[in-house]
Amino acid sequence: MPRALHLLLALLIAHTVVADVIVIHAGRLIDTDAARVLPHQTILIRDGLVVAVGTALAEPPGARVIDLNDYTVLPGLIDSHSHLVGDARSPDPLLELQHTAAQTTLLSLPNARASLMAGFTTVRDLGSYRALIDIALRDAIHRGDVVGPRMYVVGAYVTIAGGAGAMTGMSPDITLPWDLHYGNANSPYEVRERVRTLAGQGVDAIKILTTGAVLTHGSNLSAREFTREEVDAAVDEARNFGLKVAAHAHSPEGIKNAVRAGVASIEHGTLMDEEGRALMKAHGTYLVPTLQIGKCIGTGFPADFVEHAKKIQVLQTQNFRKAVEAGVRIAFGTDSGVCPYSESGKEFGYMVENGMTPMQAIQSATIGAADLLGQRDLLGSIQPGKLADLIAVRGDPLHNVRELEHVRFVMKEGVVYKAD
Repeated sequence: MPRALHLLLALLIAHTVVADVIVIHAGRLIDTDAARVLPHQTILIRDGLVVAVGTALAEPPGARVIDLNDYTVLPGLIDSHSHLVGDARSPDPLLELQHTAAQTTLLSLPNARASLMAGFTTVRDLGSYRALIDIALRDAIHRGDVVGPRMYVVGAYVTIAGGAGAMTGMSPDITLPWDLHYGNANSPYEVRERVRTLAGQGVDAIKILTTGAVLTHGSNLSAREFTREEVDAAVDEARNFGLKVAAHAHSPEGIKNAVRAGVASIEHGTLMDEEGRALMKAHGTYLVPTLQIGKCIGTGFPADFVEHAKKIQVLQTQNFRKAVEAGVRIAFGTDSGVCPYSESGKEFGYMVENGMTPMQAIQSATIGAADLLGQRDLLGSIQPGKLADLIAVRGDPLHNVRELEHVRFVMKEGVVYKAD
């Protein structure tokens, strides 16, 4: 081979290697593991992973340098309760009947992009009315076909027929397609069968609904829907497949049944009583509070949904405060899709208004949420060996947590998706 060609190939190979190396200079870096702020840090990234963090790191020759000296840098945010699938403009689940599954899938793409641009590099997506679309969206994002956050998905709501998360409010002579009642289960045996089927489809977690719901027609939020035996069956069967269970629960008994059965998280936890808080703390169960949604349910929503929300809004914030004071573990979650995806950062403000410090709120969306996912070794902090998921804001979110409503820079696995 001619010497000139050898030289050209060597230059091309060297360029390819260097292109995978990124150096970020951060004016301030929030160390979520140690709950502290580090000034003037350099972050070295190679092949989508953080390889070094410090103050005296040399820049590899030819590396791409990103200057964030005027910014606060923190780990990519994690939303532990999102719903990316569906038409964000349609607050009534019955409108889902106006879309084909293909239309619902395509309507989901802007939702995924908006979530990522808001700084959420990872989401735990807790279901949609049409089953299994979330799996397809997760895989499309992973392949790079679609822009969006890393997704951990549940495939379908596991609920009783006519219960929370089911397609209700229709005439009884209407026959639904399979994907709109895929998760229905009405006995411990059927619950096990649903969990096995979803595990076979490749889900990352299981979502059960143990009480009534705000966004379900004809629902009673105080009702306990799944029996203790059914919840036990869900948790036991999920454990067989290495899956954690998230339990939608508003009423005190629904919450306590789920915690005693061993679920990983209680979603909403609106009417939690003192015994429920004590059980959650003893079991190490996470609360995913979703405080923001009560602010968004109003004009344009079905009247019964608005009435449901009014009944619980004050109690939800009061009981969240009590959970924080009791030392219950908190993971950040928005129930996104009820509120605009681009405004998910507003949840931080509501958490701080109701008892958390800014650092606690940020930790709930980083190391706390990563722990709930079982991904603490990859996510939640900017440390060597972890995925290079980073965001940046102009101000100091520890002084004003609402800075997180205005994310200026987003990187996921070393790829920049947003920059000032």
